[in-house]
Amino acid sequence: MAKGIYDASSISVLEGLEAVRKRPGMYIGSTTKKGLNHLIYEIVDNAVDEHLAGYCDKIEVILEADGSCTVNDNGRGIPVGMHKKGVSAERLVFTTLHAGGKFDNKAYKTSGGLHGVGSSVVNALSSYLDIKISLDGYIHHDYYEKGVPKLELKNGLLPKIGKTKETGTRVNFLPDSEIFEKIIFSSAEVKSRLHETAYLNPNLIIEFADRRKGCEEEFIFHEPDGIRGYVKDLNKKKEPIHDVIYFQGESEGITVEIAFQYINEFQENVLGFCNNIFNAEGGTHLTGFKTQFTVVMNNYARELGILKDKDPNFTGADIRNGMTAVISIKHPDPRFEGQTKTKLDNQDALKASSKVTGEETVLYFDRNLEVLKDVLACAQRSAKIRKTEEKAKTNMLTKQKYSFDSNGKLANCESRDPSKCEIFIVEGDSAGGSAKMARNRNYQAIMPIRGKILNVEKATIDKVLANAEIKTMINAFGCGFSEGYGNDFDISKLRYHKIIIMADADVDGAHISTLLLTLFYRFMPELIYEGHVYVAMPPLYKVMPSKGEEEYLYDDKALEHYRKSHKNTKFSLQRYKGLGEMDASQLWETTLNPKTRLLKQIEIEDARLASDVTETLMGSDVPPRREFIYEHARDAELDI
Repeated sequence: MAKGIYDASSISVLEGLEAVRKRPGMYIGSTTKKGLNHLIYEIVDNAVDEHLAGYCDKIEVILEADGSCTVNDNGRGIPVGMHKKGVSAERLVFTTLHAGGKFDNKAYKTSGGLHGVGSSVVNALSSYLDIKISLDGYIHHDYYEKGVPKLELKNGLLPKIGKTKETGTRVNFLPDSEIFEKIIFSSAEVKSRLHETAYLNPNLIIEFADRRKGCEEEFIFHEPDGIRGYVKDLNKKKEPIHDVIYFQGESEGITVEIAFQYINEFQENVLGFCNNIFNAEGGTHLTGFKTQFTVVMNNYARELGILKDKDPNFTGADIRNGMTAVISIKHPDPRFEGQTKTKLDNQDALKASSKVTGEETVLYFDRNLEVLKDVLACAQRSAKIRKTEEKAKTNMLTKQKYSFDSNGKLANCESRDPSKCEIFIVEGDSAGGSAKMARNRNYQAIMPIRGKILNVEKATIDKVLANAEIKTMINAFGCGFSEGYGNDFDISKLRYHKIIIMADADVDGAHISTLLLTLFYRFMPELIYEGHVYVAMPPLYKVMPSKGEEEYLYDDKALEHYRKSHKNTKFSLQRYKGLGEMDASQLWETTLNPKTRLLKQIEIEDARLASDVTETLMGSDVPPRREFIYEHARDAELDI
């Protein structure tokens, strides 16, 4: 076997923005829809930093008809003067990693974009980026393609293309189709992020417009109630127990804002932000709040005699069950884990949030005893349910596990390499039988389920674990489950890296898919976050023309298009009422074969959007649920 040479000539140096184009995931997380939308957020965050500095009160975000995005702000404008490097400061910001005005506190006291890579990363990953800066009475212009500047500078300075009395920065960019899987922005997710930003900045106005054909809409996001309004919005379909509690304080040079409210449901929704950036994995600011709040409430419980001397303290999960909270801090020098800033790591943030929480909650509850009693009553109920559920959980986990190869439901695959294995959750024994015949036994497992599983949105854990179908799935996946009183979930033990829901192509099938997705979201969310959950997209029709090849059509729109484009063609049409009507070869060709099938990969962009959708689908209000299922059941991220 020949050995490779490893010497000085083997070392590669990526110049300029080449590193970003070579490894985009390091900078924006992924090249999927999530990473694509992240480009918008990087530019918007820079504009928000101008607002935090006191120089910007309006931001425009436009999804243009040509697929590009424009972000316009009325801040000071990116500096265009000569930098000591011998080039315009703007050119440096957009072509050099770690170049920006946020490494000290001179230009910005607090900022979301501290690594100095946001603007240059967006530039590197765009087919083109066009920037106009209004500053010092002139409009200064620059233009890039794939991160490479295309305008010649005179004496190192940008060309002026007009005069203006305004100030601000206007960036228009088109993501590079060579980098991203798709370059179609998700308006729903962008709007959610912008609305979130408006809540965190009550004096900021954000105007959104979608100008793409068939998607035209406009919104203005302005939330003068700040995070109080955010909590109200998160709980708009819930039954609140009290009014939103809000307080603000400062410690260690860090501003801490907290708003929370309890609802008459047993779930926890605590969101953390640092300098307007959502920290999906939490961090020290959330730890400080949760720990101190638990201490304060246990002290009150003992003072009021709710907890006796021999009683153990309420757990943090007991106390937070029913809580919706938003914790927002402004930090002069935050440290995040990774460029996408999913987790805050500053210990001083823990101390600050803990101190403010301890002081302000005592001040509030000393004056509002009835609200205090209502909150502690939630903790009492939660503790009782926890003890009941722990027994159910213990009973389930101590019972003998199913034999995966012979439990009568799961037809397992031969491979034991999780990265190659897929498991199809199939509705009904008939479809399950066809799927077992059609599959590739080497790497495809089939698990039939009977009818619609339990709606876990409102169910307690003991009822969830008592459901035979759910128990079978938990055992088959092999990685356990998460719930409010501990976490036994271990993603490293997952037996199948693709979990594919395969239901009929009708409203009932969409409902079954929704029930399964709600189960995963509530009790195994890491499956979704890590990209392991898919929905199969079986066809609705098979078209058999008198001449030409047969075709599968996946929805009514496709059939309508086929009729229009084949007006002079005679054909017969077969409609599939269910997967069980397909024979093994048809099921393999349309739904199981990786080379020809269509899969929708399930993603959760953020807690607010996911919570809204889940409540719409699983809540008690039927008309919105039916409308959503009809509109979105066939939306797809395609894996062909």
